[in-house]
Amino acid sequence: MTLKSREYAKVIGQEKIAPDIYSLRIEAPQIVAEAKAGQFLSLYSADKSRMLPRPISICEIDPDQGYIRLVYRVVGAGTEEFSGLCEGDRIQVLGPLGNGFPLKEGKAFLIGGGIGIPPMVQTAKELSVIEDNSSIQIIAGYRSEQFLTEELENYGKLYIATEDGCAGTKGTVLDAIREHALEADVIYACGPKPMLRAVKDYAEKKGIECWISMEERMACGIGACLACTCQSSEVDGHTHVKNKRVCKDGPVFLSTEVEL
Repeated sequence: MTLKSREYAKVIGQEKIAPDIYSLRIEAPQIVAEAKAGQFLSLYSADKSRMLPRPISICEIDPDQGYIRLVYRVVGAGTEEFSGLCEGDRIQVLGPLGNGFPLKEGKAFLIGGGIGIPPMVQTAKELSVIEDNSSIQIIAGYRSEQFLTEELENYGKLYIATEDGCAGTKGTVLDAIREHALEADVIYACGPKPMLRAVKDYAEKKGIECWISMEERMACGIGACLACTCQSSEVDGHTHVKNKRVCKDGPVFLSTEVEL
């Protein structure tokens, strides 16, 4: 079982890497020791009027340096506050939270859309330990502005899809897969629900094992409040209905476990 730690992490660096997209590095040795690809952290605001933490997916883990990298989009007051953090500041964090990707041997698709792209960095990094980089096919979907492309290219073959066609394939991540006639034994995906729905359908038609990381609004982040439930195909042992808690039972699910 992964042990959760609540600590004041030291900011060791932050930079803006795309419009409204920030890369934050925090020093959190206890969390680093337990964290893995697909999990997330809850970050707490210094403003006590904002009581609920903000969940942010883990982008990269560096156990040697003892830091975790989080890449997030500014979407409200909480993340706007985080974007002002500077080297030497401290922020209260809880983690690692949720279940990560169960990495398997075989040719893989790592599919990320929008702010679902950052978790693919650590997923590819961990997968590269058990698989040759030629077996790791990363398909990243952007609106237009790209980020984290250099990091992704370090661990596999990167294919890009953009809505406006400014780079790579014009269209969706599945359009890029079809354009390049790509094949895989297993899929790992994170992104907006319409993308995950399409990937789930594609995987079922192709008979490919598929693991998806769901993006939902969360409150407590530890499964107590039931604010982030999703519909499941089986009765949940906690609620006794066909629901899963994204923060506790996920955020990573076998695609056949959940309804999108």
